Amino acid sequence: MKFIPRWLVSLPVALLFVSGCLAQNDLRLIKERVVTDLMAGKIVDSQVEGMMARMNDDGSFRGINYEDLSRTAGFPHGGHTRDLVYMARAYKNKSSTYYRNRQLKERIINGLAYWVRNDFVGDNWHDNQITTPTNLVNLMLVIGDELPKDLVAKAQPMIGRANMNASGARPSGDRIVIAGILAKNLLFLNDHQAFDTVIRIIEGEMKFATGERGLQHDYSFHHRVDRVNNTSSYGYGKYANAYGEWSYYVAGTRYAFAKEKLNQLVDYYLDGIYKQMVYGVYEDISVKNRSISGKATFQPQSTLEIERVLISTDYRKAELEEIIRLRKGDARPSASFAKFFWQTEHFVFQRPTFYTTVRMFSTRNRNMEEPYNGPGKLTHHRADGTNYLMLKGDEYHNIWPVYNWQKISGTTTLQKPSLPGPDQIQKDGLTDFVGAVTDGLFGAVVFDFKSPHDGVEARKAWFFFDEEYVCLGTDITAKPAMPVVTTINQVLMRSDVRMMQDGKVQSVPKGSRTLDKVKWVHHDRVGYIFPQPVTVGLSNQTETGRWSDITDQKNISKELVSEDVFALWFDHGSKPAGASYQYIVVPAVSEEQVAQTANTNRSIEILANTRDLQAVKHGQAGITQLAFYKAGTVDIAQGVKVGLDSQGMAMLKMQGGRLKELTVADPSRKLNRMVLSVTGLYNGKGENYRTLVDAEQNTTLFIVDLPQGVYTGKSVSLKVD
Repeated sequence: MKFIPRWLVSLPVALLFVSGCLAQNDLRLIKERVVTDLMAGKIVDSQVEGMMARMNDDGSFRGINYEDLSRTAGFPHGGHTRDLVYMARAYKNKSSTYYRNRQLKERIINGLAYWVRNDFVGDNWHDNQITTPTNLVNLMLVIGDELPKDLVAKAQPMIGRANMNASGARPSGDRIVIAGILAKNLLFLNDHQAFDTVIRIIEGEMKFATGERGLQHDYSFHHRVDRVNNTSSYGYGKYANAYGEWSYYVAGTRYAFAKEKLNQLVDYYLDGIYKQMVYGVYEDISVKNRSISGKATFQPQSTLEIERVLISTDYRKAELEEIIRLRKGDARPSASFAKFFWQTEHFVFQRPTFYTTVRMFSTRNRNMEEPYNGPGKLTHHRADGTNYLMLKGDEYHNIWPVYNWQKISGTTTLQKPSLPGPDQIQKDGLTDFVGAVTDGLFGAVVFDFKSPHDGVEARKAWFFFDEEYVCLGTDITAKPAMPVVTTINQVLMRSDVRMMQDGKVQSVPKGSRTLDKVKWVHHDRVGYIFPQPVTVGLSNQTETGRWSDITDQKNISKELVSEDVFALWFDHGSKPAGASYQYIVVPAVSEEQVAQTANTNRSIEILANTRDLQAVKHGQAGITQLAFYKAGTVDIAQGVKVGLDSQGMAMLKMQGGRLKELTVADPSRKLNRMVLSVTGLYNGKGENYRTLVDAEQNTTLFIVDLPQGVYTGKSVSLKVD
């Protein structure tokens, strides 16, 4: 028998021991980072004093209705466990007068004992799988080692409701949050083997899930299978930031996330989230869903999420650092871009002085998030071609209690006596010709609109250029005998309103009225130009309302709110049978600049605004944008004709009468290729196109292969030699 040295036999055991020690060291480091995060922030001793004063002898807090566990109550019980965490932070904070205060510790123990005796379970799963486990595990990490062991053990089943088999742990944002709660608890329990499993679950959540819950290939985010845009809500805090938080906690340890996963997170931040924020700094209200009916604060987003990512990767570092400077106020916006989120029917357009969006829906996605738990009960029309415009970012800040929800900026809406109930908000789209054409810098949007609420139909399009954009609508019809209105804008009134009416420039006194022969209107550094004088409705007056009017949540303020509001609209009359509109929006301009350029319509020519074609040409920029509802042709310049053999969109950049760049897209998502004819001879062939030249007719056919699969609906751009 061959002799095997004793030290060689014991080597695997030794290696296993060393590996376990290293894992324990990493776990201690990660736990220290988590606890440091929990302890961050100033402790206000007067708040601690108030919490202690509000605590009853049985450990409950006065002011919390422990009896109401309904969904619309908002689970005020979360305040109980959240206050316990704050008290624990004070107990552990050397700068607090309550540092290691015996009476404070007794109150914390008493408050936790009350909770575990009653085990409050809310009607909303979120209360039980996220809110309570989050607060309790944070309490354990801050002070758990000083609490009675039996009390800690009794709290464990409540923390344990955050587990990977929980109903809320479905793929998308909540999965990372719940896995993170579980991971924190495993840090508290010092279980490195189970922690390794959970941290790999978190790491694996950074992936594309197009067509399902999660990150889409256009870098928008769908929290549910209704395919409603949730990028700025679940996709931001509960997905991207939760992922980035854990990437920071485990950085430099054996649990660190793979570089390609972190780089995908960076792509999502820069190409998804920040492109759906005003200058990458402020929240874009057009992306919000039911949460729009809650009072908000206006402030730049934090830089912490970016600083954490930069610890682990330098991928696209310069772009991330630019967002940091913008959020800190150390730089001014400089980026210009256009992006269409084809998986979500959402278009964004930014220049250094303004940011604007168009939100739509189609047969491929539903119009709006359901008003879960009460908020958002008036949001029926917020995806009906909504076109918000922001120069600073606060133009609509907290306007919602006084807002006319049937005059939403950009929409064409039947003026009903009242909106249907909240259960009638979410609807399937009825048309598929919804989309955009964009080369990343310029773009146009088309919306074959049919309201699933009241039968209004319209063909709507938007055309975006460097300093202005054009809005067209035609074939507007409705059967009910009620007026139909297209709202140009409804926004907080921040300045006097001036206009040119019947050739005279004048101020508009406060009030609400119909105005004839209006050529342009100017308000708050935005000009609205009408190619021909028109009749418009204009309101510039104080509006009133209550926050409690726009939500079914309980405990919402019933105080009367007043705001000065500016609104401008077209009234198409009752039962319109083919009405139309056209106007030009010019952001970031003075009244004088509007007056000087209104007569020339700023070098803009509306080539068509018909049922079959909507098209605009910007002569100075040399850009023509076209939306063909069916095959057709149009003259875009003297001797230059463009034709399309199908539905589709095209954007042409011309120079010296010659085509230099061509971009096409298929809003219907039905085509494999598009065939476009252009006057002139162009020999060319590329990866996704080829040309057929007809010298006798002086015409070239561009045969362009379109993106397929998860990229169906995306534009194709090509340079023409």
